[in-house]
Formats: sequence, C-alpha cells, structure tokens
Amino acid sequence: MDTQEVPKMRESELAVIGDAELVEELSLLTTQTARMRARMADIMAELERRRCARSATATATRR
Repeated sequence: MDTQEVPKMRESELAVIGDAELVEELSLLTTQTARMRARMADIMAELERRRCARSATATATRR
C-alpha cells in the first residue's frame, strides 16, 4: 500500500461524517500540530542552551 493512500475503511468512515464535523476535526488537528511544533522548538532551544552551557563550562575549566 502506498504511504499516501488512505485505507478504504477510513474513507468510508469519513464519508458518513458531515462537513461541519470534518472541519472541526481538521481545526483540532491543526491546533494540535501547531502546539507540537511549538513544543519541539522549545525542546530544541533548551537542548541548544544546554549544549552551549556545557561548552562554556568546559572552556572555562580549561583556563
């Protein structure tokens, strides 16, 4: 099965859901995605901050 292909059972499930419900679910998923991206950015920034702090500490220790 192609990774982009939607399974037939899921397509039939989606077919019985009304437009408003689909839009609501899409909105929810979009919000969740934005939150996950923001959280990922926070985590990456924290890891970078720690890496820089370790590097600065190691440099100061060598002096």
